[in-house]
Amino acid sequence: MSLRDKVDALLPNWERWYPSLFDAASDLGIIRAEVCDPNSLLLSHRHAKVRQRALDAHLEMWGGKP
Repeated sequence: MSLRDKVDALLPNWERWYPSLFDAASDLGIIRAEVCDPNSLLLSHRHAKVRQRALDAHLEMWGGKP
């Protein structure tokens, strides 16, 4: 079930009261904000493992030092 379907089921004609689907879903409690560690939001931290695997594969294939 999509977000729009969930909002429509709880509040038909939500477009009359809310400027966006996100606002309606937020007020209805369908979506909620979560507190997370700010470092987890940085792409450099989130993709460190992917970069490391790519570096390892490169070194395995071509040799040499990083």
